Amino acid sequence: MSDTAASLPNMPTRNAAFEARLKKRYAAERRFKFAGLAAVLFSVFVLAFLLFTMTVNGIGGFQRAELAVPMALSETGISGDPAVLAQVDAEQRLETQGLADAVQVYAETALGADGAEELSPNAWREVAQQIIADPALLQRETTFWLPASPGLAAALEGEGVPELRPIAERLQSEGKLEKRLDLGFLKRADATDPQSAGIWGALKGSALTMIVTLLLAFPIGVMAALYLEEYAPKNRWTDFIELSINNLAAVPSIIFGLLGLAVFLTLFPNLRSTPIIGGMTLALMTLPVIVISGRNAIKAVPPSIRDGALAVGASPVQVVFHHVLPLALPGILTGTIIGMARALGETAPLLMIGMRLFVGTPPEGLTSPATVLPMQIFLWSDEVDRGFVERTSAAIIVLLLFLLLMNGLAIYLRNKFEKKW
Repeated sequence: MSDTAASLPNMPTRNAAFEARLKKRYAAERRFKFAGLAAVLFSVFVLAFLLFTMTVNGIGGFQRAELAVPMALSETGISGDPAVLAQVDAEQRLETQGLADAVQVYAETALGADGAEELSPNAWREVAQQIIADPALLQRETTFWLPASPGLAAALEGEGVPELRPIAERLQSEGKLEKRLDLGFLKRADATDPQSAGIWGALKGSALTMIVTLLLAFPIGVMAALYLEEYAPKNRWTDFIELSINNLAAVPSIIFGLLGLAVFLTLFPNLRSTPIIGGMTLALMTLPVIVISGRNAIKAVPPSIRDGALAVGASPVQVVFHHVLPLALPGILTGTIIGMARALGETAPLLMIGMRLFVGTPPEGLTSPATVLPMQIFLWSDEVDRGFVERTSAAIIVLLLFLLLMNGLAIYLRNKFEKKW
């Protein structure tokens, strides 16, 4: 061993200085690993804290204070003809037959005059909707759990007007007032009363807006990326286009809102605050992200794929669409996920095109007035009523779940294309 060491004069010797440097290097590596692990744990902790806080605060948003009102609707003389109840104006027909008055009479009997006054003015509508869904309710006695007024709901929590707290305590002790799971929160649109407010209108508006955004931004972005990477000549003009796209990806979202206000609403002034205008505006914002990620994914495809396809007689178009694009599609979908997730949470561009409004009915199509989940959360967060505070947290949970569902679908499609190739 000593002869071998002697024959290699440049071989380093493990002296004290060498051992110190080696120990210092190992210590630096351990610190780096510890810092990386600490960063991951901190990120997980922040995410868990966010989800825990939103869940705790949002549980109350999926509940509401309800009053128990027994009703013998067979004694009211209200017609339960299924053919009539199947019509569009069935709710108005029930009101004409005196359903609202009947609900008020039964509420006074069950809750007392003071308790009946704290029944939500829209309570009879919920009775009407249940009758429309099940006309047999008109033939038997049923206990309906109906929404209480916001004041009584606050009194149940020990807040609000002090005069209502004795009423809330009495009704609660009698088992006629309690907080119950409110699945209707996911089925109703916005309302001025937090007890009657729901998220369905904003959820449907977000879905329609995202569909328009995806249908516009994805094909245009992919085709632009393919052209710039595969066909465009390398000159000053294409360099200017690439620089512009990179700059657009960093432009504040409010600028795209101003662009939508100046262009789209000028061309289509009657479509203000509709999903189609919102989707077109968000598509402008999402497009640069898809183009950049698409170009990077296309650039990552090995040149040997192109050369092999051309060698067996494929045309340039066949090379792009049969070989390059399928390989690059997973990376393109990743960029699309990032762009769509950003668009889903935007409010500034939609403020500029008028989607900050009260929409009491869900949108019927792409040209109907609508709002979106982030805007609904923004509007509710300005309310001072405790009920709207809880509804805000619940809406945030719905937004996170919607985002998770959308990303999960995109990841599934990405993995499917990876396996297919």
